[in-house]
Amino acid sequence: METDYVFPGRRVAAVSMVLGPVLLLTGTLLRSPFDFFFPSQLRAMSEQPALMTAAYTCFLAGNVLLWPAIVALATRIGRTKPALAAWGGLFVLFGLFERTFHAGIDQAALGLAERRGAGFAESVVSESYQDLHLFSFLSFTIMFGWYVLAFAAYRAKVLGVAESIGVATMGLLPLGVLKGTEFVSIIGTAGLCVALVPAGIRALLESPKPSRRTMLFTAIAVPLLGALAFVSALG
Repeated sequence: METDYVFPGRRVAAVSMVLGPVLLLTGTLLRSPFDFFFPSQLRAMSEQPALMTAAYTCFLAGNVLLWPAIVALATRIGRTKPALAAWGGLFVLFGLFERTFHAGIDQAALGLAERRGAGFAESVVSESYQDLHLFSFLSFTIMFGWYVLAFAAYRAKVLGVAESIGVATMGLLPLGVLKGTEFVSIIGTAGLCVALVPAGIRALLESPKPSRRTMLFTAIAVPLLGALAFVSALG
């Protein structure tokens, strides 16, 4: 039987709209006491590993969790502005992929700082900072994509003026490896919260109640997924 289902589903997109921006803001605030540039970030990891691990983990989790929200937003825009939806949605998704790639480098460098000291990690990062890779050529999407998506959402009347500006502020976030928090970082992540969190909460409240079958499947699937996650971490 055919339905009007659109991947990844209304509830998934709604949860993404709430958790993604909140986790980004949390990670941004947690690393705000330390200087923006990578030597200070590495020293902070040596001195306060738990806090810095939490900060970078929250930011990475928020970045990854954002993709369903972006897909849902681009889908709504595409009903009236398909070209703008395609460009904005794809650019933002490419930017999220690139930030995830950067997070892998961050993880390796922060691990070196914790185990071998900030000086050793700083020398490794300094020598390899300008190395070319695939995402070097897509760095513009990290910032530019948010401006296109915000303009598209406003033109399609999917978001109002304030919400569209909130989406656009994400383009203020600095890009690159081991970037800490600047004032514009807080503006960008807080702006995204203003733009998406209320919409996500409304979507959750307006979603139809899940069927008993769906609830039973979820009750079984969640602990199984938790077990798989634990096993994955072992190897």
